[in-house]
Amino acid sequence: MRLYVDANFASPYALVAFVSLIEKGLEFEIETLDLAAHANHDPNFTRTSITRRIPTLIHDGFALSESSAICEYLDETFPGTRLYPADPRDRARARQIQAWVRSDLVPIRDERPTFVVFCGSMRPALSKRAREACDTLVSAALTLLEDRTDNLFGEWCIADVDLAMMLQRLVAHGDPMPQRLVDYATHQWHRSSVERWIHKRRPPLVEY
Repeated sequence: MRLYVDANFASPYALVAFVSLIEKGLEFEIETLDLAAHANHDPNFTRTSITRRIPTLIHDGFALSESSAICEYLDETFPGTRLYPADPRDRARARQIQAWVRSDLVPIRDERPTFVVFCGSMRPALSKRAREACDTLVSAALTLLEDRTDNLFGEWCIADVDLAMMLQRLVAHGDPMPQRLVDYATHQWHRSSVERWIHKRRPPLVEY
């Protein structure tokens, strides 16, 4: 089994694929691609990944891209830690959260890229659009957590990593955030599978 990730180990999508493999207790190799050098367009990779995107998982000759698809495939194929809740409604909500953080909150993703989290990059103050996106994020996160503090659904699931990753863009930069959400994001960041990604050795910062 092989997982293609970015050479900077900064992709939030590669993160959740990596964590999913670790949580399932699977053995796999990591292949890094230098996205700044457009290595994802190299013919050797384009023959592997239909969409030329990372992460891409290779399992027994089957190549799969898009992190949420990888998470679902691993959960449906292998035993081990459940990546999604057992309850159908909670499972649907987890998938909703994953889709939401990938498709919305663009100003936050633009102004607080993951280099802020993994490489200590600093950025200017948030724009009005980004602050409005932060308000949406905070309101939704507090509603989703309800009276829980550690995990979204009482037990850990992969959507906790997705949500914590979005929050960490702000927490790591020192932007204002309710303490409850800081505690939640910090708790997720201390999960051993997540820490294994955090502590990856990274090359000098090259943003793309």
